[in-house]
Amino acid sequence: MRRLITMALLAGTAASGLSAQLPSPAAPAANVATSRQDAAFAALAKAYLAEQARLHPGYATYLGNHAYDAEVEDLSAAGRARDAAFVARTLAALERIDRSRLSRDNQVDAALLLNDLQYRQWQANALQEWTWNPMDANEAISGGLYLLAARDFATWADRLRSATARMEKAPAMFAQMRANLVPARVPAIYAQTVAKQNGGILDIVDTMLAPHKGELNPAEARRFDAAATRLRAAVAEQQHWLDTVLVPQAKGDFRLGAEKYDRKLAFALVTDRTRARIKSDAQAAFDGTRAEMYAVAREALAGRTGAPATPANPTPAQMQAAIEAALELSYAHRPARDGVMAKATDTLRQATAFVRARNLVSVPDSPVQIIEMPKFRQGVAVAYCDSPGPLEQQLGTFYAISPIPADWSDARATSFLREYNDYMLHELSIHEAMPGHYLQIAHANANPSTLRAVLASGSFVEGWAVYAERLMAEAGYLDNDPLFRLTVLKMRLRSITNTLLDIGIHTEGMTEAQAMTLMTRGAFQQEREAAGKWVRAQLSSTQLLSYFVGYSEHVALREAARARDGSAFDLKRYNDAVLSHGSPPARYVRALMFDQPIR
Repeated sequence: MRRLITMALLAGTAASGLSAQLPSPAAPAANVATSRQDAAFAALAKAYLAEQARLHPGYATYLGNHAYDAEVEDLSAAGRARDAAFVARTLAALERIDRSRLSRDNQVDAALLLNDLQYRQWQANALQEWTWNPMDANEAISGGLYLLAARDFATWADRLRSATARMEKAPAMFAQMRANLVPARVPAIYAQTVAKQNGGILDIVDTMLAPHKGELNPAEARRFDAAATRLRAAVAEQQHWLDTVLVPQAKGDFRLGAEKYDRKLAFALVTDRTRARIKSDAQAAFDGTRAEMYAVAREALAGRTGAPATPANPTPAQMQAAIEAALELSYAHRPARDGVMAKATDTLRQATAFVRARNLVSVPDSPVQIIEMPKFRQGVAVAYCDSPGPLEQQLGTFYAISPIPADWSDARATSFLREYNDYMLHELSIHEAMPGHYLQIAHANANPSTLRAVLASGSFVEGWAVYAERLMAEAGYLDNDPLFRLTVLKMRLRSITNTLLDIGIHTEGMTEAQAMTLMTRGAFQQEREAAGKWVRAQLSSTQLLSYFVGYSEHVALREAARARDGSAFDLKRYNDAVLSHGSPPARYVRALMFDQPIR
């Protein structure tokens, strides 16, 4: 999800934790020139962030600027034209700044801003997603209300007044969405997913907002009720259109195609690595990780009656059978159908205590709460981390888990729970929360650059979460249980497989059958998990690369620091130093930490 922001930036230098390695102060004349360029960039960043907030009110709410809580996104052609003009003006202003004269941290932020502006221009001109991707509009409509309900940043009365105003404007947003979309260009999976999510906005109104209506005065309560009634009618009208027009007519190709994919990859990952290089690296990592899994499987199966053969030099069939048999041992430890949330809560507690006890990285004090994923966001991922924006660091983090659908058969639910067994729920809590996304984003929010938080790198964020899984296994989490270590490797294999899937699906014509075989046989995923990932891969492109690419960059960065520091290397100090830079691409963190050119 694109994070669009809020309010003015007071430009500052990010605390790196490695200040002794930064270059010596420049000569006085150079200092004057640098100061002038930094001031110009600070003014530009301030204007950029302020205008982003005005043009994108829902995301302004997300990041903690509440000046526009009663406003909504303009999804019309006029709104897109205003946004395009703003991007062009900002790009022209940025090009007038001598980036070589900026402070090193501002050079990073300027590079991120340049990439973002060029990316948005390319998206508007080449992708034109408003014509075929209804999910962004759906998120803008539902998410704008959800943010007001979920975050306790003001009194209920204030938030309900803003929610009322947004509800009043929602019918027009639905109409704009319908006007923008060209049904024949919409891929069927997009139409079907939005049709399932559409009613979720009423869950927000009925279960999150309406119970607090007593905080309003009588006139405000009547206005709230009237707005909710009109919204209910608008949602019904939208559902009818989705079911009778969009879903039947949706014939678009969900595959992005090689040319657009390669261009998007360079923007989204901010990397010089080509698709071919990434695929080659992923294939090598795929084979290497399976070999590691076999070694752990031999340990887990040792001495067990009926275990398959585990020779030192196995055939492919022997390797497959041994890993599957060892994983079966982990699948036997799984929660009841209604016990996932309770188990996840327990795993989060254990992971937090372990990180503190082993002193792996500084642990934030801000709260984290496990919640059931809102309906309007279900159907894409099993879990996500919803952290507060950098302007509201005092608010809590939501670790959201999608419930098992009530209409699933026991067989489907069991398939899901075999995948999300006790060990995997430990793994999930590590990835999404501790010391994964929750911890990393809490550190990032402490960085003084709001602009950097807005332009966060997905590969840095996701890569850290996969690195966090390795960090816990290396430290002996769960008493060094081989089944947990096997699960960590399985999750790493999943991130590698994500890359092969994404490239294969969007550029090589990979079929559903081929994808399912790769996931279930190659990566040992259960059918329900693999089926869900097939849906997710159709609904996104390049995002699934961020896990493996980001993880590889984090591991390479740590090894470079270890080689530089030798016996003086300290793991906690290293982890804290990396996280202190916010969430820019790893290439920029490396440049700041190793005094390399920023490009």
